[in-house]
Amino acid sequence: MRLLAGGPEVTNSKYKHFNYWFMNISGFATIDYVIVVFYIVVLIFLGLFLSRTKKGQEKTANDYFLAGNTLTWWAVGASLIAANISAEQFIGMSGSGYRIGLSIAAYELMAAAALIIVAKFLLPIMIDRKIYTIPQFLRERYNGGVGLAFSIFWLFLYVFVNLTSVSWLGALALEEILGLTGMSVSIVGIDVSVRMLIVLILFVIAGVYSIYGGLASVAWTDVLQVFFLVGGGLVTAFFALDFVSGSDGGVGRGFMVLYDTLKELPADSHFNLVVDRSVSPDSYMDLPGLAVLVGGMWLTNLGYWGFNQYIIQKGLAAKSINEAKKGLVFAAFLKILIPFVVVIPGICAYVIINHPEAIPGLMEGNLHLPDSSSFIADQAYPWLIRNFTPIGIKGLTFAALLAAIVSSLASMFNSTATIFTMDIYKQHINKDAADKKLVHIGRWVAFISLVIALIAVRPLLGGLDQAFQYIQEYSGFIYPGILVVFGLGLLWKRASGSAAVWTSIATIPAGVFFKVAFPDMPFQFRMGFVFLVLLGMFIALTYTDKKARATALPSEKDIKVMLKWSNIAAIVGVITLIASFVVLFGGDSTPTFEYLNNLGFPSAFLCFTGFMIFIAVFLRSNAKDTVEDPKRVAVDLNLFRTDIGFGLGSLGIIAILAFLYTIFW
Repeated sequence: MRLLAGGPEVTNSKYKHFNYWFMNISGFATIDYVIVVFYIVVLIFLGLFLSRTKKGQEKTANDYFLAGNTLTWWAVGASLIAANISAEQFIGMSGSGYRIGLSIAAYELMAAAALIIVAKFLLPIMIDRKIYTIPQFLRERYNGGVGLAFSIFWLFLYVFVNLTSVSWLGALALEEILGLTGMSVSIVGIDVSVRMLIVLILFVIAGVYSIYGGLASVAWTDVLQVFFLVGGGLVTAFFALDFVSGSDGGVGRGFMVLYDTLKELPADSHFNLVVDRSVSPDSYMDLPGLAVLVGGMWLTNLGYWGFNQYIIQKGLAAKSINEAKKGLVFAAFLKILIPFVVVIPGICAYVIINHPEAIPGLMEGNLHLPDSSSFIADQAYPWLIRNFTPIGIKGLTFAALLAAIVSSLASMFNSTATIFTMDIYKQHINKDAADKKLVHIGRWVAFISLVIALIAVRPLLGGLDQAFQYIQEYSGFIYPGILVVFGLGLLWKRASGSAAVWTSIATIPAGVFFKVAFPDMPFQFRMGFVFLVLLGMFIALTYTDKKARATALPSEKDIKVMLKWSNIAAIVGVITLIASFVVLFGGDSTPTFEYLNNLGFPSAFLCFTGFMIFIAVFLRSNAKDTVEDPKRVAVDLNLFRTDIGFGLGSLGIIAILAFLYTIFW
């Protein structure tokens, strides 16, 4: 529902500015547009200014693709979050908050835990090997064929899935906020939709500085972007909660109104982080109970944060390994903020629209509401911005959404250029290319990817109801295979090239098979079972490979450490495996078994058993086997050492997560 001129008179003096908001479709005033334009100008200026080189110097490939390894911890952390947070979070996750509640925040909260794992065990190895791209690692670890195949795969994924979906969903959101949905303009006699014009503008803004300046422009401007996107998101949540509380309340009171209202409804799970199938069967299909803690959610998060080029590239560009580790911990703290930025506003919209009788601010303000039966969940965030943020703040919140979209697009342009230039052009077209030539090619590739995505965006996404589902459907199929191939390649000395090739080939067919064979199984459980199948396949193929060579055993000290943790992982794995089958066959024979089955205990902990097997196998093999793959990664255990700051930061994150899951279980 759009709020047009002639809206209801608001008697509450606290909200007397409502009358002015309703004077146009979007509620924007001149100052709001000034703020947005100012933000765009400052962003482009900073991007170009910060990427400049000294007079007489030219950018090297390292300067362009890895920012000259100059990123500080706070730049790494800010850039990671800016690349990650886009329209699918602000719009898609806020819509999920409206529909299913706080449980959707598990993606963000468990990402914080995954970042600690990536920082301690995965990223240090890649930095130590001076990796530019994820396909480069595959080429060096396995063979050129695996590296080339993944290079081509990621190029298609970035151009035809990521760039198109982020720009389309972002344009849809901006169009909705401006009140221009479905409108078009005539340019030289040709009707062009407003949405496509917004897509073009987004590409131009992101392309102007990222194509010229490379990763340095992207990363340093991301510091500004994070300020806008987190600050603007928190401001939207503040004003929505403030409205809910009424004239005598405040943000805290507004939150308690939401909490008390929904907790009184026995079948509502909006304030539960872990979904019980018996309470919310529909929500359970998206976020199946314990899978968010010990199951498929880890596959998604480790695959995304550990082996996604446009994410991990920020860590690879850090000044040092320790700086990269601290950057990821900083990013983990920022991730914990995201539920308050995007999910709480979605819940706020749900209560306002579906339970208006419980809202003091609504009773005082006489605000007309859309029909709850026809309201689309993904409209929640734009609806809040239009109706609950005051003049001036509207421009800030709009700039926040714009920052989220532009920063993600800029990172994708740069990563697309990096993969093509370093993994295809330099490896297969011009092996002797100088740095100047590589930078030139990188800029052209980024520009061409922009043009292709602009042409492809409407045919690919124009007919889809939910672009967010488009991203998840494509990405979720590949993460089990990615984690097996990359994880064992990094950590297991025997991991073979043939096992990597066949596991990669089997990844998508295995995902499709499980989807067809078990259509009613929650997606995260299917991912977990695919992971178990691919893990078993990889281990079996590796042990039957004949290319292994003789190698010396590690030092006695290292053997002792590896065997200790291998034994622990094996024991935990056996316990969880037995517990899974006991609960599964126990059914609903006791209230405890019934409750655990409604939380998906058996499926979630079978996936967890797979993780334990994963750890136990590579640690025991590394300690005891006298053969190795010829292209193994030699791992110095000292790379995993961390300072007290990292330890305290990690403990702080774990403590916050434990607190949140205790309060909102």
